[in-house]
Amino acid sequence: MKLLFARAVHAMSLCALFAVLGFCAALHPGKQEEEDYEDVPINKTWVLSPKVYESDVTMILNKLLQGYDNKLRPDIGVRPTVIETAVYVNSIGPVDPINMTWYDSRLKFNSSMKLLMLNSNMVGKIWIPDTFFRNSRKSDAHWITTPNRLLRLWSNGRVMYTLRLTINAECYLKLHNFPMDEHSCPLEFSSYGYPRNEISYRWQRRAVEVADQRYWRLYQFAFVGMRNTSDVAHTQSGEYVIMTIFFDLSRRMGYFTIQTYIPCSMIVVLSWVSFWINKDAVPARTSLGITTVLTMTTLSTISRKSLPKVSYVTAMDLFVSVCFIFTFAALMEYGTLHYFTSNIQSKKSKAKSNAHHKPSSMASSINIRPGPSLLQINNIMHYDEDEFAYDCLDGKDCTSFFCCFDDCRSGAWRENKMHVRVSKIDSYSRIFFPTAFGLFNLVYWIGYLYL
Repeated sequence: MKLLFARAVHAMSLCALFAVLGFCAALHPGKQEEEDYEDVPINKTWVLSPKVYESDVTMILNKLLQGYDNKLRPDIGVRPTVIETAVYVNSIGPVDPINMTWYDSRLKFNSSMKLLMLNSNMVGKIWIPDTFFRNSRKSDAHWITTPNRLLRLWSNGRVMYTLRLTINAECYLKLHNFPMDEHSCPLEFSSYGYPRNEISYRWQRRAVEVADQRYWRLYQFAFVGMRNTSDVAHTQSGEYVIMTIFFDLSRRMGYFTIQTYIPCSMIVVLSWVSFWINKDAVPARTSLGITTVLTMTTLSTISRKSLPKVSYVTAMDLFVSVCFIFTFAALMEYGTLHYFTSNIQSKKSKAKSNAHHKPSSMASSINIRPGPSLLQINNIMHYDEDEFAYDCLDGKDCTSFFCCFDDCRSGAWRENKMHVRVSKIDSYSRIFFPTAFGLFNLVYWIGYLYL
């Protein structure tokens, strides 16, 4: 996830503020014009009036930096330096923080001015924390048109520092529920060289704020929320305070529903059309079955391209695999039906041919039985027309689980067996396939969306 850290400076508010100050001065002339300096409290923050001379600011800064060593942290050897941090999220992908505030007693000054607003030129002359982002893969500072850094100094030694960065941070994604997955992506930062007994980070009261989400560029994810925590990492070089922000994201399913789920379901339904085509139309049913299988193979390959190469099965892999099994089973259903019906018809033709060449010998062995047109020829029973199925050898046990003709219903061998008519397989499939696919979808969507 690409994270862009920035702080928005409200220039419009400052311009409006100075416009109001100028308007008030025009309405109340007199004593205010005789004063060289003026302190104006606004929202508990003091800003300078336009009549403050530049020499006074220069004198304060020069006096502050006399004997100042920016290599040493504030209150070194006395107590840890507390760094207060806050985050303003402008957007995610890119995303935005960070403000750091601390106190440096060496930068206290006595003046009617309570706040100095400085640019990036002053940053290199004072001590700043060595904050780094622990899970960043790539970071870029913004330098157009000048370094995007902000520095504020208060008269009591309080320092506020902001640096604008673009950061690519790592986020470990667990894709078992893809594309119905939810993630909590962390952003971790801490001091690189100062352990906890030297620098201690803590969150400000309003630590994390979020900008208007209507302008966020989150096409595949929906922003759920964010939270911040602090922890201590124990390393060989010491204990370090780690500040972490978690961005909770939920994946949007619209793209994958349109590109994968709906096409796969339609291909499965299309494969069922063969159950209504005459079993003698071999080219039509075969071409339809092969086409649906190949199409499912293509959709399966395309769906994997939108995923990292993970070794486990995702939710989408499961759905595509089951759809492929349904289309393949529809093709195998016709293969089974065609095999048995063609085998029976060939045996029927062979029997008629033998009867035509040997009429005298066959006549003595033909017995007419009541019931469905069943003929016994040389101790081998057959069904007439579409009732043909497996041969049932007279006097022998049927070892298969499925029995394919009516006369085999009786007898001791029939116990715990199942009777299936081959010619009715298409009729069974018209009910079984839609029912099974509907039950799978019911269990699949309830399991992944609600459980």
